Amino acid sequence: MGRHFTLDEAREMLPDVRRSIREAVQGRQRQQETESLLQALAQRILMQGGITVDINTVEVWKAQRESGMQALKTGMERLEDAGVQVKDLDVGLIDFPTLYRGEEVYLCYRMDEEDIEYWHGVSEGFAGRKEIDQNFIDQHRGDSADA
Repeated sequence: MGRHFTLDEAREMLPDVRRSIREAVQGRQRQQETESLLQALAQRILMQGGITVDINTVEVWKAQRESGMQALKTGMERLEDAGVQVKDLDVGLIDFPTLYRGEEVYLCYRMDEEDIEYWHGVSEGFAGRKEIDQNFIDQHRGDSADA
């Protein structure tokens, strides 16, 4: 069973979470972009029966791909270690598990948002997001409330 956060705990983690999700998203983009370049080059070589290749450029692309993969891995590991769930790397969507009226739900955050302002049930997903109101604040808790 994973960690459950209070809204205050999740908000306190936002600076580190933003950094990690941004690192993962940008790393993934860099990896995908350079992988596309390398695949396009391989396709050109295949279609033309061989071409002269600038080895230095290919090595730079490979290094960028590896750097992107490492940034993605590092960002994801930090988020996972913190107990945060990554839901969509295309938009930087993450969830912080919390308890609301004794049921697990998620505090929902997207990296282009200023603050955590929404929550949703486990089976509802992003489309089921609801604004955090006073009732939610009063009725939710994290693991620290169990201690």
